Amino acid sequence: MSDLKAAFEKALLDSKNLSERPDNATLLKLYAFYKQGSIGDNLEAKPGFSDMVARAKWDAWSRLKGTPQEAAMQQYIDLINELG
Repeated sequence: MSDLKAAFEKALLDSKNLSERPDNATLLKLYAFYKQGSIGDNLEAKPGFSDMVARAKWDAWSRLKGTPQEAAMQQYIDLINELG
């Protein structure tokens, strides 16, 4: 797991140096994979309708409920490599 964690942390650094900014749907995927990979299932309270950005992030993360952290880390790494 330590190799995966190191690759995950490298991908996080690489995400800050992408040649172009990903579209919003891709950014939501990255956010969800990152949160699931680093924290696990979303246990936070659902934001209200007035905060659409926070709600979109919450929904994206919640869709990954039950996904193992290792799988989410690998999906994050794969997506960053694809965008790189």
